[in-house]
Amino acid sequence: MKSYRQPRLSAPRYVLLLILACVPLHGQELRTAIVEGNLLRVQNLLADGVDPNQPFADTSTPLAWATDKQSVPLVKALLEAGAKPVSSADSFSALVLACLRGNSEIIHLLLDAGAEVNQTNAEGITPLALCAGNADLASVKRILEQGAELTRRDLQGQTALMWAAAKGREDIFRFLVGRGADINAASNNGFSPLFFAIKSGSKNTAFAALELGADVTHRGPENTSAVQLAMYQQLYPLAQALIERGVDLNAFDRNGYQLLHAAVIAQQAGLVKLLLDKGADPNSVTGESRITWRYEVNFTSRPYVVHPKSPLLLAAERGSKEMMAAMIAAGAKPDFRSDDGNNVLLAAAQSNPEAMAYALTLVKNVNRQNQAGQTALHRLMTLGTDKETTNEDMAAMFKLLAAAGARTDIADNNGTTAYDIGSRDQYRAKDAFLATFNSTKESVQL
Repeated sequence: MKSYRQPRLSAPRYVLLLILACVPLHGQELRTAIVEGNLLRVQNLLADGVDPNQPFADTSTPLAWATDKQSVPLVKALLEAGAKPVSSADSFSALVLACLRGNSEIIHLLLDAGAEVNQTNAEGITPLALCAGNADLASVKRILEQGAELTRRDLQGQTALMWAAAKGREDIFRFLVGRGADINAASNNGFSPLFFAIKSGSKNTAFAALELGADVTHRGPENTSAVQLAMYQQLYPLAQALIERGVDLNAFDRNGYQLLHAAVIAQQAGLVKLLLDKGADPNSVTGESRITWRYEVNFTSRPYVVHPKSPLLLAAERGSKEMMAAMIAAGAKPDFRSDDGNNVLLAAAQSNPEAMAYALTLVKNVNRQNQAGQTALHRLMTLGTDKETTNEDMAAMFKLLAAAGARTDIADNNGTTAYDIGSRDQYRAKDAFLATFNSTKESVQL
């Protein structure tokens, strides 16, 4: 699924501008004093008659800068000197900035001074939306009391409720729904409040959306479902709740995974069991990814190919005996081979001893080769140091393969045997390999 960002807010620039002829010198001094947080200097300049409403060259106002500084004393000083909480420039509305920063005291000061609650920023985002995402509930209530439009949308089609959802603000989310916000409205990109809540990672807000009547059948961008997004965001309790309600078990996500594949990859044994109990097919293979992969020329110029895999192979790759056994119990075919020739043993060969031991009970030929000519022993020995498999694990796996009749003299497509790898001085598990398969090449050939 595409990556969706929060709408950007144009905020005052933090670099002091050059003194321009059209701006009074004292105005520049006032801005400098505000940026530095020099309350005494600000008070003195205002006492000397500097206009608190004179906009700067970029059309921002002293009050906007004080608000962005998040200084209550500076805001009070400017308001007491007659600063008006209005701006002709959408980007520099003091209330917009106050709601963005979330300081409730400043928000209330500006509202007390008559700030316009429906003045948006350049992207159409209202103070209510920003407060829903960043301020406290009291500030949201106050803005609504002063006439803020609850259902107003920004240029991205997002409402205040969506902002609350996107920021995981459960209390504000519940309040806005209670005030009549549409819980099933969709943004221009097809995100509903439920989708924003899931994307935020806030379990409580997402569950609140379900409780308050969110449409769980809504489809977002790339036909993504709520449960697929929950899996992607690792909100597994929410995914479980959605699965229990009933979802499409056969749908593929943008990665080419059905829910069962995604649960295996995430190593969520509880979800795997639930999906199998709900009727997920233990022999359904992964589909084609809709993601466009790009690589540096130094790595590869060829398309990245992911061969379809069964849930059993995915479980074996991740070293989960529990999930492998669950697949077999549900009817998974133990003799499945992917297009690159890997079977359950070849997949488990780069995981851990427990998974390998179980895989060995499922295959007849320990020396079966994949399309690259590799045996399970080859794959174990070419395991990178970036994997979690320790040298101790490798030693235990050597013993398992040796006991099952693994040969060290079988060459892969490059003409390399397991013995060639294991006898190299720089090989990480050389001692364990030779101790298991004897110390000379001749003694291990059959």
